[in-house]
Amino acid sequence: MTLRSGMVFSAIIALGIQSRAVAEVTDSELRTNLQQRIDKSKADIGVVVGIIDASGTRIISCGNEGSYNGDTVFEIGSVTKVFTSLILADMVTRGEVKVDDPISKYLPNSVKVPKRGGREITFVDLSTHSSGLPRLPGNLSFWHLLIHSDNPYAGYTVQEMYDFLSTYTLPRDIGAEYEYSNLGAGLLGHVLALKAGTDYEALVLERVCRPLGMTNTLITLSPEMKERMAQGHNAAGKAVPNWDMPALAGAGALRSTGNDLLKLVAANMGLTKSSLTPAMELEQVPRHDTDLPNTRVALAWHITKTRGIEMVWHNGGTGGFRTFIGFDKKNHRGVVVLTNSANDKNVDVDEIGGSLLANELDAPADEAKSSTVRH
Repeated sequence: MTLRSGMVFSAIIALGIQSRAVAEVTDSELRTNLQQRIDKSKADIGVVVGIIDASGTRIISCGNEGSYNGDTVFEIGSVTKVFTSLILADMVTRGEVKVDDPISKYLPNSVKVPKRGGREITFVDLSTHSSGLPRLPGNLSFWHLLIHSDNPYAGYTVQEMYDFLSTYTLPRDIGAEYEYSNLGAGLLGHVLALKAGTDYEALVLERVCRPLGMTNTLITLSPEMKERMAQGHNAAGKAVPNWDMPALAGAGALRSTGNDLLKLVAANMGLTKSSLTPAMELEQVPRHDTDLPNTRVALAWHITKTRGIEMVWHNGGTGGFRTFIGFDKKNHRGVVVLTNSANDKNVDVDEIGGSLLANELDAPADEAKSSTVRH
C-alpha cells in the first residue's frame, strides 16, 4: 500500500458521465445522494461536504451510526501538500528563499542531493513534481509497505531519506517531466522546516493556520480533538489505525476538519483577505504540464479546464480516509469533501467534488462502473 497521492483523477470530471445540470443543487438532494453512496459501503462511515457559493458557506454531512459535522476531524493525506507549498510561497514573498533555490543550500553538508546535467533540484522542482525523484524512496520497500500497511510510514526516518538521496541516480533531466512524488513533497516540507529552524507541524501552525484562523488543523491532536476524530476504514470497510509519517510529513501528515478547510478555500478564492494573499496568488500560478487531461500543475495545486470551468484542486488519502478540496474563482464556488472511507468506488470524493464545482449532481456509480484512476 502506498500513500494515496493527491493525483487521483476520475473520468467523471469529464463531461457527460452520469450527470445532470441543475439550477442549484439543494442540500436535500446532496444529502440523499451522499447517503446512497454511504449505504453502498455497508460500513460505519460518513461524508462531510463544505460548499462556498453565492448563497454563502455551508456544511452538509451524513453517515451511518455516527455523528459527522463540520468539526469532525479527518486525515487529509496529500491535501497536506497544498499547505507545504503555501509555506514555500510565503517564504518566497517574504524574501526568505527563492523559488529556484537549490535545496542542497539548506540541507546538511553530509547529504548528497542528486544532480543531472549540471542542474540541481530546486524548491520549484519539488513543488511541481518535476524533480526526477520517484514517487517513494527506494529504501522504503514494497515489502515494508505491505507488512506494515496499517501504518506504513511511521518507521521511516529522516536519516533513511538522506541515505536514499545520497545514493540515488536521477533517471531524467530535472524539470523535464511531471512525475508525482510523495518523496519530493515530504522532502520539501523537511527542507522548509530546516530553513525556518523548527519542525514541520510548528511551521504549518505559524505560517498557515494562525493567519487563517484554522484552529483544528494539526498533526498531533489534543485529547479533545481525538474525541472528534473519525474512525478510518479501508476499502473493505474494516476499521484501520491512523497513519503517522514523521519524515515525510509535508507529503500527507495533517488532520483537519470541513470548517477549517473551508477557511483555506475561501482565502484562496480571495473571499477573505489575509497576510497570505500574495503567497496564495503565487502558489496558484500554473508552471508545468502534467500527465492528466487538460491539467497543469502550479505549486502543489492542480488546475484543470473541464465542464466549462477552470478548477483549482488537490486531493488525497491515507489508509482509511479520502479528501478533495477545489475551487472555481471565476464563478465564486469552492468545495471540500471529506470521508473516513478508502473505498473510492462507493464514495468517490473526486467525483463528488468535481461535479459540485460544476454545479451538477452525479448519480452514485455502480461499483463495477467506477472510473477512478489512481496515479
